[in-house]
Amino acid sequence: MMNTLYKTLAGIVVTGCLWSASVQAQVPAAGIKADGMLKVAIYNDFAPFSNNANGIDADLAAALAVKLGLKLSLLPFPAGDDVDEDLRNMVWKGHYLGYGPADVMLHVPVESVLQAHNDKVTIFAPYYREAVRLVVDTRKVPNYESINSLEGKKIGVEKVSIGAVLMLGAEDGKFRDDVKILPSATEALEKLKAGELDGVVANRSEIDSVLGKDANFQMNEIAFQRLPVKGWLVGMAVKKDNAVLIKALQDATNELIASGQMRQIFAQHGVQLVLP
Repeated sequence: MMNTLYKTLAGIVVTGCLWSASVQAQVPAAGIKADGMLKVAIYNDFAPFSNNANGIDADLAAALAVKLGLKLSLLPFPAGDDVDEDLRNMVWKGHYLGYGPADVMLHVPVESVLQAHNDKVTIFAPYYREAVRLVVDTRKVPNYESINSLEGKKIGVEKVSIGAVLMLGAEDGKFRDDVKILPSATEALEKLKAGELDGVVANRSEIDSVLGKDANFQMNEIAFQRLPVKGWLVGMAVKKDNAVLIKALQDATNELIASGQMRQIFAQHGVQLVLP
């Protein structure tokens, strides 16, 4: 799982191609390679959005390339220590090991503090609202009312995640002995399905993708101090001086949402699209 987003968010609290000939002519001149490729950076090991070049963000990258009349070149990359580092490596400078930058990076938190820290990029085009949620096995937690309903229950979290930080610190560590730390949210959710846990705190998208509409599991909002219940927006980032590409990608994103194709992309991975 991609820990860099967790670190940043915790720190700041938190079909068809219908472009006119004139727009298509401008896009390559604005910084996209003359070979007609759209290079899109996506995270590695970040299901359901990207995992081994598959997932929601991989499919979104392909749809954006079609909208711009370009061929797709995916650039999966390992997360750095924080999103600032990822933006530097994948958007405006390139990694010292020789890969990047891409034309656009997906799954960037659309957040004013992050934008202020990164004046060489433009963060824009939100396409999903992510949030931390609690999912419980209703056979074991039949009447969830508040976090106190979890006392004495086995709650799974992913290591180095927002959920882990919040659960371990909640109520002055009241639930510390009940928290079970797993390598990934997917593994925690699979253990919940298998009856080995009573609940899991994870991202809404992760819960959707693993548990779907199984009636035995109920997703709940969970209130933590300083964590917005509505969550955070996820969008993309482009080098700041590439205004034509920014507009082209924004327009393409708007079209994908309006046509219902964005919702279909999410649904193919078991995730309900929550729009900004």
